[in-house]
Order: sequence, then C-alpha cells, then structure tokens
Amino acid sequence: MTYQELHQIPLIKTSLPGPLAAKMIAKDEQFTSPSYTRFYPLVVKRGYGAMIEDLDGNRFLDFTSGIAVCATGHCHPRIVEAIRKQSEQLIHMSGTDFYYGPQADLAEKLASLAPGKSAKKVFFANSGTESIEAAFKLARYHTKRKQIISFFGGFHGRTMGSLSLTASKSIQRKGFDPLIPGVSHTHFGNCYRCPVNKTFGSCGIACVDSIEKQLFRHTVAPEDVAAFVVEPIQGEGGYIVPPNEFHRDLQTLARKYGILIIADEVQSGMGRTGKMFASEHFNLEPDIICLAKGIASGLPLGAMIARSELMSWPKGAHASTFGGNPVACAAALETIALLEEGLMLNASNVGKFLIDLLHSLSDKHRIIGDVRGKGLMLAIDLVKDRTTQEPATFLRDEIVQRCFQKGLLLLGCGQSAIRFCPPLIITEQDAMVAVKILDQILSEIIEV
Repeated sequence: MTYQELHQIPLIKTSLPGPLAAKMIAKDEQFTSPSYTRFYPLVVKRGYGAMIEDLDGNRFLDFTSGIAVCATGHCHPRIVEAIRKQSEQLIHMSGTDFYYGPQADLAEKLASLAPGKSAKKVFFANSGTESIEAAFKLARYHTKRKQIISFFGGFHGRTMGSLSLTASKSIQRKGFDPLIPGVSHTHFGNCYRCPVNKTFGSCGIACVDSIEKQLFRHTVAPEDVAAFVVEPIQGEGGYIVPPNEFHRDLQTLARKYGILIIADEVQSGMGRTGKMFASEHFNLEPDIICLAKGIASGLPLGAMIARSELMSWPKGAHASTFGGNPVACAAALETIALLEEGLMLNASNVGKFLIDLLHSLSDKHRIIGDVRGKGLMLAIDLVKDRTTQEPATFLRDEIVQRCFQKGLLLLGCGQSAIRFCPPLIITEQDAMVAVKILDQILSEIIEV
C-alpha cells in the first residue's frame, strides 16, 4: 500500500461490519469473555499512524489511539525498529531476579522526568491497574496507615485493590463485594456540573474543604489515612479538568496530615495533555505517580514512580515477573524520545486547534453542553438542555455509533461525554476531518 493510500482516511468500502469482520465477530463471541466492552463492530487488521484498517479494507481515522495507548501512532517506524532491535538481543529475563540495561535506563529516565526535586525510584508492572496496586501497597507499607481516600468518578483499574479505589461506574464493582476495606470516596473538583454553584469552593460539595469538614470530622480520622489516590484529570469519569485550586488545596491538606498523594496518570500522562505529566498543569508534586497506557506505544508496561525515601519496603515485598520487560522498556525509551523531540509539543498545539474547533461546534449545536480538556485529552459533553445540564447518554451513544459508520473512531466517557484522545502525531487536517464528520452527524440528529 502506498503512502497516499495509507493516508486516505476515512474510506468506507462496505457496510459495517463487512463480511469478513462479521465472520470474525461471530467467532470471537463464541469463544471470548462477554465482559469485554466492545462498543461497535470494528475488527482491526492493521494500523499506521492515525489510520486503522479493518478486515474488509475499510479505513478509519482513529481518535481513540487504543484508549490513549498508541501515543506515537500505530506502528511508528522508530518504535517498530526499537522493538525489532531489542527482540533480537533479549526478549525476557525477569527484572525481578536479574539486571538488564533497558530496565535500568528507563527507570533513570522516568525518575528524572517526574515532578519535584526529590530523588525518585521506579517499580515496573504490566498495566495501569498493576501500577495502582503497587502504589496502594507501598502507601500502606510505608505510612503504616490503613485508610485510602479516592474520588467519585475516578477509574483506577479492575483488579481487587484498584477496583476498590474505582468509583466511575457501579457496573464495574457490581457482584465483586467484598472489596478491599479501608477505602473512602469523596467529591472530585467537578464544578462545571455542581448543582449549587459553578464557582470552585463556594458550595462545600465538590471541593477539598469538604474532606476536612465532613469526611475527617464524621468518618475517617486523617491520622489513619495513608494516601489520596487522584487523577489529575479524570479519564473514564468524563475527562474532567478540575480548577487549579483543587489540586493546590488537596496538596496542602495532604501535607498538613502527612498523607501521601498518589497521582493516577495512567491515561493523562506521557505527553497526552501537552506536558509529560498532567500534574504539571496544576503545579502538583505527587509523592507517587502511576503510569501505563501511552508509556510504551502499545506494548504492555506500567510504572510506579515514588520518592526514594518512600521505597522502604524490603526485597520480596512486591515484584512482577514480566514488569519492565526489556522489549517494552526499549519501546518506552523510544516513545519518550519522540515525545521530547516534538510529539508533546504537537499534542499541545494541535490540541489547542482542536479545542477551538470544538468550541465552534458548541456554538452551532446546543446539544453540546461543555467543551473541556488539555492537549489531546479533550471531551465534549452532550446534554438535553444546557440550563439543567441533563446528560444525553443515549444520544451520545448513537452519535459515536454513527461516527463509526462514517469512518471516525470515537469513544464515550462519563455520563454523556465523547472523548478525543487521538495519537499525538495527528495534524490540524486530521482534526478538521474529525470535527467535520461530527458536525455532519450532529446536524443529521438534530434535524430528525
């Protein structure tokens, strides 16, 4: 396939799903767990850049990047080459029991990038939920405290410890009780949907002040709390960007009571927001940072970065057979190089261009109740009425499905938001194509 053909997207040749895709879906449904959340019938054959091609030759503009994973785009030549070179030398020799260069090199690099002047150490895992599990255990071990506080709307993973912290959708927790004890949830700085007042801190509902005045007073003693687990920008909860004061006040409160801050940067980290870590937008200096998704451009890798003095657990306290796999580490080192060489800046610049387009779309379609985000972690919220901000969940789902039929891959998040988390390589032209398709779908739905 030529360069021009690869970049001719979208291009829909068949009804969706096509015959080959439909056959594969039938096979998958016969043998694969029904717990997977496939939202539309896309059967992927290959990807390149921001292009996904299905089994029937249909090509899509990918504004999901594998759920914010393929930061450098699909099959970036430099990532492919890094994987090839490393796989010819060493594929596996567990970093838990032995030493090898790619793991040490990546740990050094991540430690140097993390916010704050203090020295850092890194624990490697295979995924975001494993990174959170490690942080959960480290916080309890180091502080000798049992309680953890996380936030409504937050998503931290599906293994039992991470699930205990998660409060995004009840279906994710339903049927799995009892979960890990000692976890409390409180309100995130979601002021744009505050039922009382949209000004931060004025209502005592969605602000840090309520933690001290309500949670600490009535249910959890602050001296028993090991950590706050918080997403700098909520992901699955709706791409919610809190006011700067939220993280400022949370950090002040944490320092007051000797509570650690664990920043879940699994979706927001690795250049997604135009900075290496979303925490940097808020001058937040977490004690622990959890990473995964975009860290290795599609290979399974997670990382927990902690201040060195917090890594007080002894040998054997926590480990991972595959975490820090040499091939994944090589891909991550090349990913970081690409981010520093220009992709992070591109995410910032194209993100500003895209959010302006989305604001213009909002001016045209009153069904869009809010436009928000940073870099290429953006969302629009669909509402039945702008005054009440009542979510239009079913309409959101229909719009995402229709965009798929037109060759644009999108996903929902939160109650009624559509997220835009494309590869960080996208151009302004790609952004215009995506918004044009969305505009067309919104116009069709409103006319009906």
